[in-house]
Amino acid sequence: MSEHPQDLTLREQARAIASGELDPTELLEATLARIEERDPAINSIADSFGNESARMLAEAPEGPLNGVPVAVKDQFALPWRAPRDGAFANPFGVGAGESGIYRRLRDAGAVVVAVTNMHEFGLGSTGHLSAYGPCGNPWDPARCAGGSSGGSAAATSARLVAGAVGTDGGGSIRFPSGYCGVTGLKLTWGQIPVDGFTHGYLSLGTAGPICRDAEDARLLGSVLAGRPLEAGMARGLRVGVPRLQFWNDLDPEVEQACAEALERLEDAGTRMHDASIEGAEHTVIATVLPLSMEGIPSTKPAAIAEVEPHLSPLIRALTKYQLLTPGAALLKAGRVRALLRRSLASLFAEFDLLAWPSLPAPAPPIADPRVRLPSGDYPADFVNVRLGGIANLTGVPALSLPCGFTRSGLPIGLQLLAPWGEDARLLDAAALLEEATERRYVDAAPPLAERAAA
Repeated sequence: MSEHPQDLTLREQARAIASGELDPTELLEATLARIEERDPAINSIADSFGNESARMLAEAPEGPLNGVPVAVKDQFALPWRAPRDGAFANPFGVGAGESGIYRRLRDAGAVVVAVTNMHEFGLGSTGHLSAYGPCGNPWDPARCAGGSSGGSAAATSARLVAGAVGTDGGGSIRFPSGYCGVTGLKLTWGQIPVDGFTHGYLSLGTAGPICRDAEDARLLGSVLAGRPLEAGMARGLRVGVPRLQFWNDLDPEVEQACAEALERLEDAGTRMHDASIEGAEHTVIATVLPLSMEGIPSTKPAAIAEVEPHLSPLIRALTKYQLLTPGAALLKAGRVRALLRRSLASLFAEFDLLAWPSLPAPAPPIADPRVRLPSGDYPADFVNVRLGGIANLTGVPALSLPCGFTRSGLPIGLQLLAPWGEDARLLDAAALLEEATERRYVDAAPPLAERAAA
Protein backbone atom coordinates (compact mmCIF):
# COMPACT_ATOMS: atom_id res chain seq x y z
CA MET A 1 0.00 0.00 0.00
CA SER A 2 1.23 3.52 -0.78
CA GLU A 3 0.21 4.78 2.68
CA HIS A 4 1.48 3.34 5.95
CA PRO A 5 -1.34 1.07 7.23
CA GLN A 6 -1.29 2.82 10.61
CA ASP A 7 -2.15 6.12 8.95
CA LEU A 8 -5.34 4.74 7.41
CA THR A 9 -8.61 5.50 9.14
CA LEU A 10 -10.42 2.76 11.03
CA ARG A 11 -12.89 2.17 8.21
CA GLU A 12 -10.10 2.20 5.61
CA GLN A 13 -8.24 -0.47 7.57
CA ALA A 14 -11.41 -2.56 7.78
CA ARG A 15 -12.11 -2.20 4.05
CA ALA A 16 -8.52 -2.97 3.07
CA ILE A 17 -8.50 -6.14 5.16
CA ALA A 18 -11.87 -7.24 3.79
CA SER A 19 -10.70 -6.72 0.20
CA GLY A 20 -7.42 -8.56 0.76
CA GLU A 21 -5.36 -5.45 0.09
CA LEU A 22 -4.05 -5.38 3.65
CA ASP A 23 -2.81 -8.39 5.59
CA PRO A 24 -4.19 -8.21 9.17
CA THR A 25 -1.10 -9.89 10.61
CA GLU A 26 1.10 -7.23 9.03
CA LEU A 27 -1.21 -4.53 10.40
CA LEU A 28 -1.00 -5.99 13.90
CA GLU A 29 2.78 -6.15 13.71
CA ALA A 30 2.92 -2.57 12.40
CA THR A 31 0.67 -1.43 15.25
CA LEU A 32 2.86 -3.01 17.91
CA ALA A 33 5.97 -1.58 16.26
CA ARG A 34 4.50 1.91 16.15
CA ILE A 35 3.49 1.72 19.81
CA GLU A 36 7.06 0.80 20.68
CA GLU A 37 8.42 3.59 18.48
CA ARG A 38 6.13 6.52 19.30
CA ASP A 39 4.53 5.92 22.65
CA PRO A 40 7.54 6.64 24.91
CA ALA A 41 7.10 10.34 24.11
CA ILE A 42 3.50 10.45 25.38
CA ASN A 43 2.99 7.36 27.60
CA SER A 44 -0.51 6.66 26.28
CA ILE A 45 -0.23 2.87 26.47
CA ALA A 46 -0.36 1.11 29.82
CA ASP A 47 0.10 -2.39 28.43
CA SER A 48 0.35 -4.20 25.10
CA PHE A 49 0.37 -7.95 24.54
CA GLY A 50 1.46 -9.27 21.17
CA ASN A 51 0.84 -12.95 21.87
CA GLU A 52 -2.71 -12.47 23.14
CA SER A 53 -3.53 -10.06 20.31
CA ALA A 54 -2.19 -12.53 17.75
CA ARG A 55 -4.34 -15.27 19.27
CA MET A 56 -7.37 -13.01 19.13
CA LEU A 57 -6.64 -12.26 15.46
CA ALA A 58 -6.31 -15.95 14.63
CA GLU A 59 -9.75 -16.60 16.15
CA ALA A 60 -11.42 -13.42 14.87
CA PRO A 61 -14.85 -13.98 13.28
CA GLU A 62 -16.01 -12.11 10.23
CA GLY A 63 -17.41 -8.77 11.28
CA PRO A 64 -17.30 -5.03 10.62
CA LEU A 65 -13.91 -4.70 12.35
CA ASN A 66 -12.38 -8.00 11.26
CA GLY A 67 -8.64 -7.90 11.95
CA VAL A 68 -8.58 -4.21 12.96
CA PRO A 69 -6.47 -3.36 16.05
CA VAL A 70 -8.15 -1.23 18.73
CA ALA A 71 -7.13 -0.15 22.22
CA VAL A 72 -9.28 -0.11 25.36
CA LYS A 73 -9.11 2.03 28.48
CA ASP A 74 -7.73 0.46 31.66
CA GLN A 75 -11.23 -0.13 33.06
CA PHE A 76 -12.31 -3.29 31.25
CA ALA A 77 -11.54 -6.91 32.00
CA LEU A 78 -9.77 -8.89 29.31
CA PRO A 79 -9.43 -12.68 29.46
CA TRP A 80 -5.72 -12.30 30.13
CA ARG A 81 -5.67 -9.08 32.16
CA ALA A 82 -7.52 -7.46 35.08
CA PRO A 83 -8.12 -3.70 34.80
CA ARG A 84 -6.26 -1.43 37.22
CA ASP A 85 -8.26 1.79 36.83
CA GLY A 86 -5.06 3.81 36.41
CA ALA A 87 -3.98 2.76 39.90
CA PHE A 88 -1.89 0.14 41.67
CA ALA A 89 -4.94 -2.14 41.40
CA ASN A 90 -8.68 -1.64 41.18
CA PRO A 91 -10.57 -1.94 44.49
CA PHE A 92 -13.84 -3.03 42.86
CA GLY A 93 -13.16 -6.75 42.65
CA VAL A 94 -12.99 -6.82 38.83
CA GLY A 95 -10.54 -9.49 37.76
CA ALA A 96 -9.45 -10.91 34.42
CA GLY A 97 -12.29 -12.20 32.28
CA GLU A 98 -14.58 -11.44 29.37
CA SER A 99 -16.08 -7.98 29.92
CA GLY A 100 -19.07 -6.90 27.88
CA ILE A 101 -16.88 -4.48 25.91
CA TYR A 102 -14.40 -7.24 25.13
CA ARG A 103 -17.19 -9.47 23.81
CA ARG A 104 -18.60 -6.78 21.55
CA LEU A 105 -15.19 -6.04 20.09
CA ARG A 106 -14.34 -9.73 19.72
CA ASP A 107 -17.66 -10.54 18.06
CA ALA A 108 -17.06 -7.73 15.56
CA GLY A 109 -13.71 -9.30 14.65
CA ALA A 110 -11.62 -6.56 16.26
CA VAL A 111 -8.23 -7.23 17.85
CA VAL A 112 -7.54 -5.67 21.25
CA VAL A 113 -3.94 -4.61 20.89
CA ALA A 114 -3.36 -2.48 23.99
CA VAL A 115 -4.73 -1.05 27.23
CA THR A 116 -4.53 2.72 27.47
CA ASN A 117 -3.34 4.96 30.28
CA MET A 118 -5.93 6.87 32.33
CA HIS A 119 -6.25 9.33 35.19
CA GLU A 120 -6.04 7.57 38.56
CA PHE A 121 -9.45 6.00 39.37
CA GLY A 122 -10.91 8.19 36.62
CA LEU A 123 -11.05 11.09 39.08
CA GLY A 124 -9.67 13.87 36.93
CA SER A 125 -9.89 15.59 33.56
CA THR A 126 -6.17 16.06 32.88
CA GLY A 127 -4.49 12.62 32.91
CA HIS A 128 -1.47 13.97 34.78
CA LEU A 129 -2.03 11.58 37.72
CA SER A 130 -1.73 7.86 37.02
CA ALA A 131 0.05 4.83 38.39
CA TYR A 132 1.60 4.55 34.92
CA GLY A 133 2.84 8.14 34.95
CA PRO A 134 1.31 11.18 33.25
CA CYS A 135 -0.07 10.90 29.73
CA GLY A 136 1.27 13.51 27.32
CA ASN A 137 -0.46 15.20 24.43
CA PRO A 138 0.76 14.29 20.90
CA TRP A 139 0.49 17.96 19.91
CA ASP A 140 2.86 18.89 22.77
CA PRO A 141 4.03 16.04 25.03
CA ALA A 142 4.66 18.49 27.87
CA ARG A 143 0.92 19.18 28.01
CA CYS A 144 -1.94 17.08 29.34
CA ALA A 145 -3.70 14.58 27.09
CA GLY A 146 -6.83 14.94 29.22
CA GLY A 147 -8.75 12.64 31.49
CA SER A 148 -9.79 10.33 32.36
CA SER A 149 -9.58 8.63 28.91
CA GLY A 150 -6.42 10.50 27.97
CA GLY A 151 -4.51 7.44 26.82
CA SER A 152 -7.24 6.45 24.38
CA ALA A 153 -7.38 9.95 22.87
CA ALA A 154 -3.60 10.38 22.73
CA ALA A 155 -3.03 6.95 21.16
CA THR A 156 -5.63 7.70 18.48
CA SER A 157 -4.27 11.18 17.81
CA ALA A 158 -0.69 9.89 17.53
CA ARG A 159 -1.84 7.25 15.00
CA LEU A 160 -0.85 4.36 17.27
CA VAL A 161 -4.32 2.94 16.67
CA ALA A 162 -7.13 4.13 14.43
CA GLY A 163 -9.70 3.83 17.21
CA ALA A 164 -9.93 3.28 20.94
CA VAL A 165 -12.54 2.80 23.65
CA GLY A 166 -12.93 5.41 26.35
CA THR A 167 -15.41 5.99 29.15
CA ASP A 168 -17.18 9.16 30.21
CA GLY A 169 -18.58 9.82 33.68
CA GLY A 170 -18.22 13.60 33.73
CA GLY A 171 -16.65 14.44 30.38
CA SER A 172 -13.89 11.81 30.31
CA ILE A 173 -14.24 11.02 26.58
CA ARG A 174 -14.96 14.57 25.44
CA PHE A 175 -12.23 16.33 27.43
CA PRO A 176 -9.26 14.32 26.10
CA SER A 177 -10.77 14.27 22.62
CA GLY A 178 -10.91 18.06 22.72
CA TYR A 179 -7.35 18.34 24.02
CA CYS A 180 -5.93 15.87 21.49
CA GLY A 181 -7.85 16.91 18.37
CA VAL A 182 -9.87 13.73 17.82
CA THR A 183 -13.58 12.82 17.75
CA GLY A 184 -15.03 11.31 20.92
CA LEU A 185 -18.61 10.15 21.45
CA LYS A 186 -20.25 9.54 24.82
CA LEU A 187 -23.05 7.18 23.92
CA THR A 188 -26.53 7.42 25.42
CA TRP A 189 -26.44 5.88 28.89
CA GLY A 190 -27.52 2.26 29.20
CA GLN A 191 -26.45 0.85 25.83
CA ILE A 192 -23.17 -0.64 26.98
CA PRO A 193 -22.94 -3.86 29.03
CA VAL A 194 -21.32 -3.11 32.37
CA ASP A 195 -19.99 -6.53 33.36
CA GLY A 196 -16.22 -6.47 33.71
CA PHE A 197 -16.22 -2.64 33.84
CA THR A 198 -14.63 -1.18 36.97
CA HIS A 199 -17.13 1.69 37.03
CA GLY A 200 -20.14 -0.35 36.01
CA TYR A 201 -21.94 0.87 39.13
CA LEU A 202 -21.88 4.51 37.98
CA SER A 203 -25.19 6.09 36.99
CA LEU A 204 -23.34 8.85 35.11
CA GLY A 205 -20.81 6.84 33.13
CA THR A 206 -20.74 4.90 29.91
CA ALA A 207 -18.26 3.86 27.25
CA GLY A 208 -17.84 5.22 23.76
CA PRO A 209 -15.52 5.44 20.76
CA ILE A 210 -12.58 7.79 20.31
CA CYS A 211 -11.55 7.99 16.66
CA ARG A 212 -10.14 10.39 14.12
CA ASP A 213 -13.42 11.46 12.53
CA ALA A 214 -17.18 11.03 12.58
CA GLU A 215 -17.45 8.03 10.27
CA ASP A 216 -14.83 6.08 12.20
CA ALA A 217 -16.70 6.92 15.41
CA ARG A 218 -19.89 5.71 13.73
CA LEU A 219 -18.26 2.38 12.88
CA LEU A 220 -16.72 1.74 16.30
CA GLY A 221 -19.71 3.27 18.11
CA SER A 222 -22.11 0.92 16.32
CA VAL A 223 -20.05 -2.05 17.49
CA LEU A 224 -19.98 -0.81 21.09
CA ALA A 225 -23.66 0.13 21.17
CA GLY A 226 -24.72 -3.16 19.60
CA ARG A 227 -26.86 -1.38 17.02
CA PRO A 228 -26.18 0.53 13.79
CA LEU A 229 -25.74 4.29 14.16
CA GLU A 230 -27.10 4.93 10.71
CA ALA A 231 -26.20 8.09 8.80
CA GLY A 232 -28.87 10.72 8.31
CA MET A 233 -29.27 14.28 7.08
CA ALA A 234 -27.76 17.08 9.19
CA ARG A 235 -28.84 20.00 7.04
CA GLY A 236 -31.89 21.68 8.49
CA LEU A 237 -31.14 20.71 12.10
CA ARG A 238 -32.07 23.27 14.76
CA VAL A 239 -29.18 23.95 17.14
CA GLY A 240 -29.72 25.54 20.56
CA VAL A 241 -26.80 27.66 21.78
CA PRO A 242 -26.84 28.53 25.53
CA ARG A 243 -24.54 31.53 25.12
CA LEU A 244 -25.13 33.09 28.54
CA GLN A 245 -24.39 29.85 30.39
CA PHE A 246 -21.67 27.92 28.54
CA TRP A 247 -20.13 30.51 26.22
CA ASN A 248 -18.83 32.81 28.97
CA ASP A 249 -15.42 32.95 30.64
CA LEU A 250 -13.66 31.07 27.83
CA ASP A 251 -10.14 31.32 26.48
CA PRO A 252 -10.56 33.83 23.61
CA GLU A 253 -9.09 31.47 21.02
CA VAL A 254 -11.45 28.68 22.10
CA GLU A 255 -14.45 30.99 21.94
CA GLN A 256 -13.49 32.24 18.48
CA ALA A 257 -12.85 28.78 17.01
CA CYS A 258 -16.10 27.34 18.36
CA ALA A 259 -18.09 30.37 17.20
CA GLU A 260 -16.59 30.02 13.71
CA ALA A 261 -17.50 26.32 13.72
CA LEU A 262 -21.13 27.24 14.39
CA GLU A 263 -20.97 29.73 11.53
CA ARG A 264 -19.70 26.98 9.21
CA LEU A 265 -22.53 24.71 10.34
CA GLU A 266 -25.04 27.48 9.76
CA ASP A 267 -23.60 28.15 6.30
CA ALA A 268 -23.99 24.41 5.61
CA GLY A 269 -27.70 24.49 6.39
CA THR A 270 -28.25 24.17 10.14
CA ARG A 271 -30.14 26.83 12.08
CA MET A 272 -28.79 28.45 15.26
CA HIS A 273 -31.00 29.72 18.08
CA ASP A 274 -30.33 31.08 21.57
CA ALA A 275 -31.18 28.66 24.37
CA SER A 276 -31.14 28.47 28.16
CA ILE A 277 -30.85 25.42 30.44
CA GLU A 278 -32.65 25.71 33.78
CA GLY A 279 -30.44 24.56 36.66
CA ALA A 280 -27.20 24.72 34.67
CA GLU A 281 -25.50 26.78 37.38
CA HIS A 282 -25.53 23.71 39.67
CA THR A 283 -23.84 21.40 37.15
CA VAL A 284 -20.41 21.17 38.81
CA ILE A 285 -21.47 20.09 42.30
CA ALA A 286 -24.29 17.90 40.99
CA THR A 287 -21.79 16.03 38.80
CA VAL A 288 -18.91 15.76 41.25
CA LEU A 289 -20.97 14.38 44.15
CA PRO A 290 -22.33 11.21 42.48
CA LEU A 291 -19.15 10.78 40.46
CA SER A 292 -17.18 10.72 43.72
CA MET A 293 -19.58 8.83 45.97
CA GLU A 294 -21.37 6.19 43.91
CA GLY A 295 -18.32 3.93 43.96
CA ILE A 296 -18.18 3.65 47.77
CA PRO A 297 -20.61 0.70 48.08
CA SER A 298 -18.74 -1.18 45.33
CA THR A 299 -15.28 -0.93 46.86
CA LYS A 300 -13.83 -3.85 48.79
CA PRO A 301 -12.41 -2.72 52.18
CA ALA A 302 -9.47 -5.12 51.99
CA ALA A 303 -8.67 -3.94 48.47
CA ILE A 304 -8.82 -0.29 49.54
CA ALA A 305 -6.38 -1.02 52.37
CA GLU A 306 -4.02 -2.63 49.85
CA VAL A 307 -4.29 0.14 47.28
CA GLU A 308 -4.31 3.23 49.50
CA PRO A 309 -0.54 3.39 50.24
CA HIS A 310 0.11 3.49 46.50
CA LEU A 311 -2.31 6.34 45.71
CA SER A 312 -1.22 9.85 44.84
CA PRO A 313 -1.69 12.30 47.75
CA LEU A 314 -4.52 14.09 45.93
CA ILE A 315 -6.54 10.94 45.24
CA ARG A 316 -5.87 9.63 48.76
CA ALA A 317 -7.30 12.87 50.17
CA LEU A 318 -10.29 12.64 47.84
CA THR A 319 -11.12 9.10 48.96
CA LYS A 320 -11.13 10.26 52.58
CA TYR A 321 -13.30 13.25 51.67
CA GLN A 322 -15.84 10.90 50.08
CA LEU A 323 -16.37 9.11 53.39
CA LEU A 324 -17.03 12.42 55.17
CA THR A 325 -19.60 13.75 52.69
CA PRO A 326 -23.14 13.62 54.12
CA GLY A 327 -25.65 11.49 52.25
CA ALA A 328 -28.05 14.45 52.07
CA ALA A 329 -25.68 16.12 49.61
CA LEU A 330 -26.16 13.26 47.18
CA LEU A 331 -29.95 13.63 47.48
CA LYS A 332 -29.67 17.33 46.67
CA ALA A 333 -27.57 16.47 43.63
CA GLY A 334 -30.34 14.11 42.56
CA ARG A 335 -32.87 16.95 42.68
CA VAL A 336 -30.64 19.06 40.43
CA ARG A 337 -30.31 16.11 38.11
CA ALA A 338 -34.09 15.77 37.83
CA LEU A 339 -34.37 19.49 37.09
CA LEU A 340 -31.76 19.26 34.33
CA ARG A 341 -33.49 16.24 32.80
CA ARG A 342 -36.76 18.15 32.63
CA SER A 343 -35.00 21.18 31.20
CA LEU A 344 -33.30 19.20 28.45
CA ALA A 345 -36.48 17.32 27.62
CA SER A 346 -38.18 20.67 27.10
CA LEU A 347 -35.30 22.06 25.01
CA PHE A 348 -35.11 19.00 22.79
CA ALA A 349 -38.77 19.45 21.93
CA GLU A 350 -37.63 22.70 20.33
CA PHE A 351 -34.07 21.93 19.18
CA ASP A 352 -32.35 18.95 17.55
CA LEU A 353 -28.94 19.65 19.10
CA LEU A 354 -27.27 21.81 21.73
CA ALA A 355 -23.79 23.26 21.20
CA TRP A 356 -21.00 24.75 23.28
CA PRO A 357 -17.20 24.31 23.60
CA SER A 358 -15.83 20.97 24.76
CA LEU A 359 -13.38 22.71 27.10
CA PRO A 360 -12.92 26.30 28.24
CA ALA A 361 -9.20 26.37 27.41
CA PRO A 362 -6.59 24.30 25.53
CA ALA A 363 -4.52 21.58 27.19
CA PRO A 364 -2.56 22.83 30.23
CA PRO A 365 1.02 21.82 31.10
CA ILE A 366 1.47 18.50 32.90
CA ALA A 367 3.74 20.22 35.42
CA ASP A 368 1.02 22.73 36.35
CA PRO A 369 -2.44 21.71 35.09
CA ARG A 370 -4.10 25.07 35.48
CA VAL A 371 -5.75 27.13 32.77
CA ARG A 372 -6.04 30.88 32.29
CA LEU A 373 -9.51 32.29 31.65
CA PRO A 374 -10.66 35.91 31.49
CA SER A 375 -11.74 35.72 35.15
CA GLY A 376 -8.44 34.27 36.37
CA ASP A 377 -6.36 31.10 36.71
CA TYR A 378 -8.06 27.85 37.75
CA PRO A 379 -7.33 24.13 38.12
CA ALA A 380 -8.45 22.55 34.84
CA ASP A 381 -10.69 20.05 36.65
CA PHE A 382 -12.75 22.78 38.25
CA VAL A 383 -13.65 24.60 35.03
CA ASN A 384 -13.90 21.57 32.75
CA VAL A 385 -16.74 19.82 34.58
CA ARG A 386 -19.00 22.86 34.10
CA LEU A 387 -19.05 22.12 30.37
CA GLY A 388 -19.11 18.33 30.54
CA GLY A 389 -21.38 17.27 33.37
CA ILE A 390 -24.86 17.94 31.99
CA ALA A 391 -24.66 15.12 29.43
CA ASN A 392 -23.74 12.70 32.21
CA LEU A 393 -26.39 13.89 34.63
CA THR A 394 -29.11 13.54 31.99
CA GLY A 395 -27.72 10.47 30.19
CA VAL A 396 -27.99 12.03 26.72
CA PRO A 397 -25.34 11.42 24.05
CA ALA A 398 -22.62 14.03 23.58
CA LEU A 399 -19.70 14.42 21.22
CA SER A 400 -16.50 16.44 20.95
CA LEU A 401 -15.16 17.12 17.47
CA PRO A 402 -12.08 19.06 16.34
CA CYS A 403 -12.87 22.60 15.18
CA GLY A 404 -9.63 24.57 15.26
CA PHE A 405 -6.21 25.25 16.73
CA THR A 406 -4.70 27.89 18.96
CA ARG A 407 -1.90 30.07 17.61
CA SER A 408 0.53 27.76 19.43
CA GLY A 409 -0.90 24.73 17.60
CA LEU A 410 -3.06 23.12 20.31
CA PRO A 411 -6.40 21.56 19.27
CA ILE A 412 -9.80 23.06 20.11
CA GLY A 413 -13.01 21.02 20.34
CA LEU A 414 -16.69 21.82 19.83
CA GLN A 415 -19.24 19.88 21.90
CA LEU A 416 -22.66 18.78 20.69
CA LEU A 417 -25.49 17.18 22.68
CA ALA A 418 -28.50 15.34 21.23
CA PRO A 419 -31.71 13.87 22.68
CA TRP A 420 -31.70 10.47 24.37
CA GLY A 421 -30.96 7.74 21.84
CA GLU A 422 -30.07 10.11 18.98
CA ASP A 423 -26.35 9.25 19.00
CA ALA A 424 -26.23 9.07 15.21
CA ARG A 425 -27.48 12.66 14.89
CA LEU A 426 -24.29 13.89 16.56
CA LEU A 427 -22.19 12.03 14.01
CA ASP A 428 -24.27 13.47 11.17
CA ALA A 429 -23.60 17.00 12.42
CA ALA A 430 -19.90 16.25 12.95
CA ALA A 431 -19.61 14.90 9.40
CA LEU A 432 -21.30 18.06 8.10
CA LEU A 433 -18.76 20.26 9.88
CA GLU A 434 -15.90 18.13 8.55
CA GLU A 435 -17.22 18.70 5.04
CA ALA A 436 -17.74 22.43 5.65
CA THR A 437 -14.14 22.81 6.87
CA GLU A 438 -12.68 20.57 4.14
CA ARG A 439 -11.55 18.09 6.84
CA ARG A 440 -8.59 20.28 7.75
CA TYR A 441 -8.99 19.62 11.48
CA VAL A 442 -9.78 15.90 11.49
CA ASP A 443 -7.04 15.10 8.98
CA ALA A 444 -4.35 17.18 10.70
CA ALA A 445 -1.55 15.09 12.19
CA PRO A 446 0.19 16.09 15.43
CA PRO A 447 3.91 16.98 15.38
CA LEU A 448 4.74 13.63 16.99
CA ALA A 449 3.32 11.80 13.97
CA GLU A 450 4.84 14.20 11.45
CA ARG A 451 8.33 13.97 12.97
CA ALA A 452 8.15 10.16 13.08
CA ALA A 453 7.06 10.03 9.43
CA ALA A 454 9.85 12.35 8.25
